[in-house]
Amino acid sequence: MKLLQVRKGQFVFYQNELHKVYSVKAMFNKSVHLYRLKDMKQVLTKASEIEYYKPKHNDTFIFYGKRYTIDETAKAQPGDYILIVKPAPDFLDHYSLNEIEKVESVEDGNVVTTRDNGVKHNEYVVMVPGKAEASQEIAYYDKSLVPEEQQLQDESISYLAENDETLKPVVGDIYHDVKNNTKAMIVAMTSDEVVFGHGVRVHVAELLDESNYQLLYQFEED
Repeated sequence: MKLLQVRKGQFVFYQNELHKVYSVKAMFNKSVHLYRLKDMKQVLTKASEIEYYKPKHNDTFIFYGKRYTIDETAKAQPGDYILIVKPAPDFLDHYSLNEIEKVESVEDGNVVTTRDNGVKHNEYVVMVPGKAEASQEIAYYDKSLVPEEQQLQDESISYLAENDETLKPVVGDIYHDVKNNTKAMIVAMTSDEVVFGHGVRVHVAELLDESNYQLLYQFEED
């Protein structure tokens, strides 16, 4: 790709795996900042080393150790994850291209996410857990190059937890919510989500994206 074509939020392939563009800093040699979707590992690279991909219906990929399939016909339900493919946020909403958010409530197809964003029905597609029949693999550009053992590990939350101890959030950590300019403490957790003191639930992967959250205090157990 050419640098002028690279935009924040785009899905791209880098070194055979699916990534998302986090930021573009034209003044640096390695000007494109990526996150690898399967585990949110950060990468700095050049525009010439990535290939753009536009996600579509029935694509299947791995998001932080779990596989999902994009379904543009599915009706969103509370608890579902959505991929925002045509962002048109209102003044008080804070989301952008290809953000992944969890549905809190639904009304006439429009949803309110756990981050208090109102997303209209024509802005998102549903991420259905698992691999759908006849789906297209986009976790890897060429799956034949990926050993079977790695494929199994890539879809393992427990594997991620074992290898991300330095990044893994814990109850007591305090974060700054950049977009809403608030500070909050983690009061509860599941295998892939955290719950803040003011009730907001977000995916662990969001905490690794510095454009969403910044760690202010890391709780250390004795």
